[in-house]
Amino acid sequence: MNLRLLMLSASIVMLGFECEGVAAGRLSYDFYKGTCPQLENIVRKGVHSASLFDPTTPAALLRLLFHDCQVQGCDASILLDARTEPSETASSKNFGIRKRNIVDLIKASLEQVCPGQVSCADVLVLAARDAVSLSGGPIINVPLGRKDSRGPPNVRLADSSLPPNDIGLEATIKLFSKKGMTVEETVAILGAHTLGITHCSSLRSRLYKPGNAINAGFVNTLKLKCPANQGNTTSKIKFVVNDLTPIQFDNEYFVKTLQGRGVLKIDAALPLDSRTRPFVEKFARDHNAFYRAFSSAFVKLSSSNVLLGNQGVIRRSCNRFD
Repeated sequence: MNLRLLMLSASIVMLGFECEGVAAGRLSYDFYKGTCPQLENIVRKGVHSASLFDPTTPAALLRLLFHDCQVQGCDASILLDARTEPSETASSKNFGIRKRNIVDLIKASLEQVCPGQVSCADVLVLAARDAVSLSGGPIINVPLGRKDSRGPPNVRLADSSLPPNDIGLEATIKLFSKKGMTVEETVAILGAHTLGITHCSSLRSRLYKPGNAINAGFVNTLKLKCPANQGNTTSKIKFVVNDLTPIQFDNEYFVKTLQGRGVLKIDAALPLDSRTRPFVEKFARDHNAFYRAFSSAFVKLSSSNVLLGNQGVIRRSCNRFD
């Protein structure tokens, strides 16, 4: 399937989201057409420049979006710095969150061109979208018009909302079904693990908790890289790559997972369940099928439970309220 058809497929799948947003007067695919037509070019240039300087930037931006959207929807709350209360990044589940400054820099550029028009939430969604495409993945058409959160960041809410490192398959399917995803889309969105690495500190339960040793042979390999006697600081520094191409968005994650080499517990579980294995096999042999399903899942994730209209604000600086 060529790129034009791939983009059309994602747009058709998301027609319902556009109509819903238009009815609310906010979420649409041409939201900034009259107020900031340069938006997407500015964001893409910012992500491209940052990625040239640091090739791990796309993985960090994609993870940043996931962790923002899991806490009360995509409202850019993860970008706020601590003031009277700890920031969301203080949550242990947000360990390793990086590159928030990239969104701040892009937002500053937008404020020079179209001040007070574009929300940080939309900038983050577009930055993560461009992180995928600039790494070799699909170009995803996303509806815009999100607003930013009003209140201070809530570290306790982040603690309770973000999934644990050892989340199982049932809980994962339930988590993403709440955002309207099918099982196929759930498998596809987990394919985001094709970018980046996993710190040893995130593997302790997978490697050393009784009953979690899915594929004992591969677990022993991981134990050599992440031994039990590592100190807390060392385990946060040391890591393993998620697949053989950690800076390229491709279907290698599914190829590796099928071989029994899934790093996280959920990665290892995917090919072992009759509901998810067919999609792992499908995506492993057909990257275009993966890209189509991922595009649909990405839009659903980034459009779920967002703030619209007077429900939120447009912050002029993404890391603070003034």
